Amino acid sequence: KSAIKVKKELVNMDRRKELKLVYKQGPRPMGVYQIKNTVNGKLFIGSSMNLPGSLNGSRFKLNANAHPNRQLQADWNRYGPAAFSFEVIETINPDKIDEADWQKAVAALEEKWLAELRPFGDNGYNQPQGK
Repeated sequence: KSAIKVKKELVNMDRRKELKLVYKQGPRPMGVYQIKNTVNGKLFIGSSMNLPGSLNGSRFKLNANAHPNRQLQADWNRYGPAAFSFEVIETINPDKIDEADWQKAVAALEEKWLAELRPFGDNGYNQPQGK
């Protein structure tokens, strides 16, 4: 390889390392997500301070037959992974909210989406508050 190509590769590696470090140090995307059964339209609404981690964790638990929501797990087992979509519905902007209030903001966002989408009973996998 020429010296220029090697130098360019090193600069690219350094840039990737820098971007990875910035990502690791900064807040993760946080907000509300849904898992949708595309066969029957049922929804599971959840919130997280780390959306990528929660979505990956939910997939992992479902694949391992270990998801805490038994109805969702039963449908996952019945219809298979291809029948489900995972989607971020809304995120909070951590730059516009004091860090001490991030968790409250995420919880409020989840309440908003639960009230709007009503993913209970025949419509979804969530349990109404107080049940």
